[in-house]
Amino acid sequence: MKVYKVKKQFNGYKRGTLFYMISESEFIGVKEFVLRTEDLTTRIMINESEFLSHFMFIKEVF
Repeated sequence: MKVYKVKKQFNGYKRGTLFYMISESEFIGVKEFVLRTEDLTTRIMINESEFLSHFMFIKEVF
């Protein structure tokens, strides 16, 4: 599982908030990502442009 961090404030989440990548999907060229907060209480679904502009890869956890 991959861990990402918010680079700049996004939808009420402060900079530095950690998220786990739950799934990635692509349908007809449109990529969507499902992320969960570190405590697994909140789930967000975002598109590729939001993901690339607001999130930064931290590490991969097994």
